[in-house]
Amino acid sequence: MLQISKPGFADYQCNNAMSLFSSLQGSATNFRNPRTIGQAILNNLPASDIVESASVAGPGYVNIVISSDWIAQRIQDMLIYGIKTWAPTLPVKRALFDFSSPNIAKEMHVGHIRSTILGDTLARMFEFANIEVLRRNHVGDWGTQFGMLIEYLFEQFPNWEEAGNQAIGDLQSFYKASQAKFEDEGSGFKAKAQQAVVRLQQGEERYQAAWKKICQISRTEFESVYKRLGVELEEKGERFYNPYIPLVLEELTNKGLVKDDKGARVIFTEGQRSPLIVVKRDGGFNYASTDLAALWYQFNVEKAEWIVYLTDVGQKQHFHKIFSAATMTGWLPDENEQRYPKTTHVGFGLVLGLDGTRFRTRCSEVVRLVDLLDEAKSKCKAQLIEHLTENEKIAGWTDDELDRISEAIGLGAVKYADLKNNRLTNYTFSFEKMPSDKGNSAVYLQYAHARICSIIQKANKDIEELKTKAAITFVHADERALGLHLIRFQE
Repeated sequence: MLQISKPGFADYQCNNAMSLFSSLQGSATNFRNPRTIGQAILNNLPASDIVESASVAGPGYVNIVISSDWIAQRIQDMLIYGIKTWAPTLPVKRALFDFSSPNIAKEMHVGHIRSTILGDTLARMFEFANIEVLRRNHVGDWGTQFGMLIEYLFEQFPNWEEAGNQAIGDLQSFYKASQAKFEDEGSGFKAKAQQAVVRLQQGEERYQAAWKKICQISRTEFESVYKRLGVELEEKGERFYNPYIPLVLEELTNKGLVKDDKGARVIFTEGQRSPLIVVKRDGGFNYASTDLAALWYQFNVEKAEWIVYLTDVGQKQHFHKIFSAATMTGWLPDENEQRYPKTTHVGFGLVLGLDGTRFRTRCSEVVRLVDLLDEAKSKCKAQLIEHLTENEKIAGWTDDELDRISEAIGLGAVKYADLKNNRLTNYTFSFEKMPSDKGNSAVYLQYAHARICSIIQKANKDIEELKTKAAITFVHADERALGLHLIRFQE
């Protein structure tokens, strides 16, 4: 059943008659053409208060017009009982969303905006459908880069424990400085950093303490961004899943899935040219081994029935291999079975600058997410002050009020600028277009909402009384069209 794009023609259309006729050709039936099948479908439609009229058109399309009275009643029910009455029903009780996932010791940049906003939006939609949602932040808090950071910390600040956070200062600058020294082949720093990784992984107390300090500083910065965006996440990073990797690899090996390949241990998944490497040649673990351990934990410990990962489309093949390995192991049913538990990779395109390349600053560095949010707020505040001044309404506004409203408008503009674009394609981010009050923008929608609130206020009616005592009727075709559009919310 498809929604009809032409208003006034019909509301829904069933076009199965053509495909059914093709499948029945050669069989002994009385159907002469697709239209006769369409007529048979129409003749067998059960009586319903939902349908106002039905007819067959063209080669066999069955057109359905929804009852205006039924549309009005659905809206009336929503007004009385709340928007939750329109929540879709899904055959799952607990879902897990894995999104955002920045790297510890690096600041969040504009590339994290899509995963964070899309993940939060989808999680909210599932929560609206009365599903328990687990929000997981799979941060990069483990790996060789920490040897570099820890060794640089020890070298620059031998008494770093006493200096506290001041020893590291600006985390981004600290990371760049340690990376520059790591890449200096003549300094001998690289060998020390590699040894620091070993000591960290072996659990030496001093190295563990330094690692925890670096993670703590990063988390503080992450949390400030999440708080501004209104995003809630529970961190379970790479280090958390590390102890489960041997257990998972043992299960995969016992089931005959892990093979030796040129010194590495791999899983050959169906339809893929290259295997999924789960143990590197040097015996170390990698993203695949961590992701498999995370998937095992999410199914077996957190009891998630539907797991959704949000990353850029470049990781599509990686997750296809992970899901295939999970199916081969028996954790997941075959995808053709359409049953739970299940996994989904939600990929998305990149955020581009006006020049069509990755969104960066003038010095060719990736834009920090906090700077993006600050710029959005700043531009919206300037526009708000200009508007209030032109209309001679600026008097009486405090700077705190302007800040609070500009923050709400600016962050709403950032979120909407991301959500209105096609998820799978790259999109160009424009600071100039973002705070526009015209066209398809957050500010335009916020303004429309404010106007509706103003109309309700000026009507001077008891809205709660109207919900129960005033029946909804459609006088104009546009009113019915709006009503139909609203009840399609569940779809």
